[in-house]
Amino acid sequence: MWNHRDQHLYWVDIYNHVVHQFNPATGECIVFDTGAEVTCLASAGEQQLIVALRDRLAFLDTQTGTVTPLISVEAENPHTRLNDGKADPQGRFWVGSISERAKPEANLYRYDPDGSLHQMETGLTNSNGLGWSPDQSTFYLTDTPTHKIYAYQYEPQTGSIRDRRVLIDLSQEGLFPDGLAIDAEGCLWSAMWDAWCVIRFDPNGQEVARVEMPVQCPTCCAFGDADLKTLYITTASVGQSQAEIQKSFYSGDLFALRTDVVGLPANSFNPQ
Repeated sequence: MWNHRDQHLYWVDIYNHVVHQFNPATGECIVFDTGAEVTCLASAGEQQLIVALRDRLAFLDTQTGTVTPLISVEAENPHTRLNDGKADPQGRFWVGSISERAKPEANLYRYDPDGSLHQMETGLTNSNGLGWSPDQSTFYLTDTPTHKIYAYQYEPQTGSIRDRRVLIDLSQEGLFPDGLAIDAEGCLWSAMWDAWCVIRFDPNGQEVARVEMPVQCPTCCAFGDADLKTLYITTASVGQSQAEIQKSFYSGDLFALRTDVVGLPANSFNPQ
């Protein structure tokens, strides 16, 4: 997530329980230990992030490193944990869960500035990359194991979603879409887990570009830098054998790709 307030890039290392804060201008990287699996984040005001931990949401103070719990989410289910999430243009925070036993028991939630939590979708396996179209009429949601990216009608004022349809189905290619970013032209950039690439799709779901990666498992992407023309791409090394690591030596590294398109700025959570 690119934070326009401080011109820093933030990303998570889930299983090492840390949030990274990177300053491209200086190369400085600061690490915050969250004490639990941390899966996604958004800006939540000056020097504050909202983060999803394994089974709860919390604030992270980027000055002190203090983690302040907000609300439990699916704490009663030992087989799920929270996964990808973002703030919407109206300042609400959306986050989904993942089933660690690959069953359709994952969900999508919306956490509002007033502290209320709303279940927005059920029956998912891995609630993953999500985002909104530039005109805010469409909400996108990825379910990685099903090879699909869904599109919903989105109502900005109420934050409701309806009329789900399959926008992108990659099952014939056997591709697993992971995290995504959306550019100002309304195109979706989706990181392809286990496929060595990031694919750009137009708003109709048609592939228009494919970026080959030197690593096996790209995980997520976000537009950043002052002009929002750099696509930052996170990758994973988790679960790879030593032979796979040798073949995909830079797995787990952060990559930056200069593009000729402008990304949408990241939204912030607006606590009351």
